[in-house]
This record gives sequence, C-alpha cells and structure tokens, in this order.
Amino acid sequence: MSIRWSESFIPTLKEQPKGVDNISHSLSLRAGLVKPLISGVYSYLPLGWKVLLNIITIIREEMNSIGAQEVALPSLSPRDLWERTGRWAGWGDEIFKFNDRKDRELCLAPTHEEIITDIASKELHSYKDLPQIWYQIKTKYRDEPRPRGGVLRVREFMMKDSYSMDVDEEGVKRSYALHRDAYIRIFTRCGLDCKIVEAPSGVMGGGLSEEFMVPSEGGEDRIIVCKKCGYQSNREIASYKRKKSDNASNGSNLLTKIYTPVEGSVDKISEFLKVPPSKLMKSLLFFNNSEPIFVLIRGDHEVSIEKLGIKGLRIAEPHEIKSITGAEAGYVSPIGLAIRTIADYSLQGEKGLVTGANENEYHFKDVDIDRDLKVNEWKDIEIPNTGDICPNCESPLSLEQTIEVGHIFQLGTRYSIPMVAFFLDSKGDQKPIIMGSYGIGIERVMATIIETHYDSNGILWPSEVAPYKVVIIPLNIGNPKIKEAAEEIWENLKEKTEVILDDRDETAGVKFKDAQLIGIPWQIVIGERSISENSVEIKSRDGKISTSVLKANAVSEILKELKVQN
Repeated sequence: MSIRWSESFIPTLKEQPKGVDNISHSLSLRAGLVKPLISGVYSYLPLGWKVLLNIITIIREEMNSIGAQEVALPSLSPRDLWERTGRWAGWGDEIFKFNDRKDRELCLAPTHEEIITDIASKELHSYKDLPQIWYQIKTKYRDEPRPRGGVLRVREFMMKDSYSMDVDEEGVKRSYALHRDAYIRIFTRCGLDCKIVEAPSGVMGGGLSEEFMVPSEGGEDRIIVCKKCGYQSNREIASYKRKKSDNASNGSNLLTKIYTPVEGSVDKISEFLKVPPSKLMKSLLFFNNSEPIFVLIRGDHEVSIEKLGIKGLRIAEPHEIKSITGAEAGYVSPIGLAIRTIADYSLQGEKGLVTGANENEYHFKDVDIDRDLKVNEWKDIEIPNTGDICPNCESPLSLEQTIEVGHIFQLGTRYSIPMVAFFLDSKGDQKPIIMGSYGIGIERVMATIIETHYDSNGILWPSEVAPYKVVIIPLNIGNPKIKEAAEEIWENLKEKTEVILDDRDETAGVKFKDAQLIGIPWQIVIGERSISENSVEIKSRDGKISTSVLKANAVSEILKELKVQN
C-alpha cells in the first residue's frame, strides 16, 4: 500500500516521552507506532501495524516452507483442560481466570498446548495421520506483574506458536530441526543476529529447549557466554567449573558465634566483618509442599531454581522462617537443625565460612561445612557470574544482556499422556504422540529490531519489515516543478513498492526529521537545485548512500536498490 503523508495518521512526537525505560519504547511512541491504553496494553497505529504485518508475512512464508499448516484456535479455554496437565495452578497469577454467566471457570489462553493436544487426541488416531505441524498467529494474554519496556513485556500480545506431532523421538527431532532452521531464516530476514542458547523449559515442561536471544542493552534477560570456545547458555541453567577457594585451607578453628548488628544481606555482613562475599555461605529456606529445605550457595552467587529441579518448590515466607529457625532471613542456617539440606558443589570441603546463627543479629564464623552440618545432596545449583570458569575450555565466562525473541521446545509426552493423545502404530500398539512447541513474540520482534537498529535521529528499519520502503520528499511543495516531479515519481513507483509521498506544506527540516524518525530505508529528495538540473537525490536512511540521478531514472534506480524487478 502506498499513501500520501497528508492523508495518513502518523502522530510523531518531537520530545522524549516521560516514563519510558528503553530505546524501543521511546522510539515506538515518538514515531507514532503505538499508543498505550493501560499498563501493558497497547494500540497499534498504522505504521506499527504495517511493521507487524511485514513480520507476520516473513513468519508465514518460512512456516509454510517447512510444511506447517495454519490454524486459528480460541482464546477462551475451560479449566478442565488445564487441570489435566497441572497448569491451571502451575501458571499461578499470570493466567487471566474468570467465570462465565453459567459459572464455568475459564481462562484467556496464555499458550495453546492443551487446546492443540485436545484436538490431536480426538482427530489423530493412526501413525498414518502423523507427522503434523500446526501453527497460528494469535493474541495471547498474561497478567504480567511488571509490564515494562513498551511492547517488550506486556499483558496482551501476538504470538506465533506452532506445534509438532510425531510418532517417535526421531520424528520430533526432525520437526525441531525444521523449526530451528526456519527461525534462523525468520530472524535473519528481520535483521536480527541471534544467539541460540540452551534454556530451561519452565512451565512448558518437556526436554530439550533453546532460546533465540538478541544481544541488546535494553534486554532484561542475561546469558552466559564464553568468547573463546563459543559456549553459551541461559544464565539459569548455565554450568561453570568450580575452583577451590582459599577458604578450604583456613584450618579448623572452632565454630564461633559473633554479633552482627547490621542488615542480614551479603553486602552488609561482608562489609561489617571485612570478609569477601565468597566467604559467606548463603542459607536459603524453601518449602517443597510441607517439607522445609535449606539450600546453600556461596555468598557471591545466586541460586538457580531451574537447576534445583524440584517441582512446586517455593521460597519460605518470613513467618515460616522465624517459626523454624527462630530468626529472620539473613541470620539463618541449617547448623543445629535437622532439615534436609542441598548445597552447591562450590562449598564442598570449605572451611572458614560465615553464615547465620539462627538468632537475629548473630552469625557463625569459622564454619567447616563437613564438620558443622550435614549436607544431604550436593548439586550444581548456582548461577554463574562474569569471571567464572567455562566448563568446556576453562576460559573466563561473561554475561550479556539479551532479548528473547523465540523459544523452541521438545515437549515429548508432557501433554499427550495426561490428555490421552494416543495413536496406533504400524503394529497396532497404542503409543503417545511425541510433541514439540515453538514460539515467537511478534511485537517483541518489532521492539527488538528497534533496540538494535537506531541512531540519534530515529529508527533504522531493515527493508523487509519497514512500514514503507521509500519516502518521496519534495522540499518545497509550493514549487510547481518540484510538486509535478514528486507526483510523477510517486505515480510510477506506487504500484511497484510501498512508498509514501510527503506532500505536506512543511519545512524541509520537519520533513527530514520525521522521515528519519520513522526510519524509512530510502529517500527520494527533490529540491530547488536538483529539479533545475532535472535530477533528484536518492539517499539511504543509514547515510551510506547519497547519489544524484536523472529524474527519469529515479524509479529504476530506487527499484535497483530495493532489488525489485522493474
């Protein structure tokens, strides 16, 4: 679609909007792509919607290329489907739940594994019906506690989710590989350079899982990378090689209780006692149903709930901590308590540690972990930090801020068994369908493109996703020759590509600023001097190309730059 600027709705903003927290949020508001309604809910204006449609077109083309079939699934979903997989409770408060007029409990689907599996259980009965890949592009709903970053984390969003159904593990691996390759093509066409990292499966469940992460300072996810060997992983499940600290050779001093009249945080205790955080043993109390569990890690690290791998694990409430230990969080430990204890490998053999004494404002020092407490299980449960050792090549690891734009899962039988989605194999035996699930956040892709394609003047859209490929800028629309040239070029170009004619009676400065802000990849500029020479200027938005061509050649030259056949 091509249009005149004077007939379009592009409400650009000159000033920086208040309350924004990243580049894409600011530029999407300033360029007139979106408008907020309430926290985490946005309206998409014409330019923003055109970008989203271009992204959707890319996704559809690549999904169709792997034999996926598009479907449309309902947003309303009954409670019983989710109860069968345990996810009615598993989603917690993030799922929108309500009762209809007949008092049936429903939800707005945050994802569609249950609904897809329900269809499969009723329609796919034989190995001859498999494999299948079904996908949809659908609005989803999640009651995010802290929407942020404009459309990066919202409560209502569009998603491409697809589902593969196969007869065996080899089949799901093949479907997974098809999606993985399709995702690489999708994100490349969108101008995104992704890192593919191993990832936790979370509430989705299943086995192998990978995320497509784009490095960006505006990202809220962090991944662990080794720049030497290429190891990379989601931080929650990343491994690192433990090395023995000096704490292990601190002798066998007697356990001593000391007064620590400061806040029970690692930083405050470390500062008060003049010891490094690595000498502190962080003691965290969790509950698995009704069973209390102490989790022990080094003071300079964080615990990974994913690596703990205990379903239904939750952090203890303050009153529960006080009831069990006699103290508040920050002053507790399993020392002297008969409580199941899990510790990270980094603490094995450690001596000279500091941890809570189960009394407010008191800590133990000279803790010998083998002597002073019983560890029931040693595990890799720490989240690596920058500078920790790569598990593969022993080089230093580093953290990178990223945005997740896609996630793929091998679900296995996580849904097919509880929802009785079985088929008869070639021998007549009943087997569960082996499934995969694959997601892309559409608006998140748009925001990530902005986060990684901008300059001080505005957005730098890659050509395939840009709302318009070309903007024609007549610098003085009141000059009949300039106006005539602009109209002629627009008429000859508008059927061949998406072009907008800036026919507003505005100054050259306003037109250039708006064109740069909304990020149209190519400009055809017609000024007093150029038209006197019967020529126009073709400029790329990124400033790398600026050339004068004869007016008669303007259309053919711009199509050549766009790689469009004339």
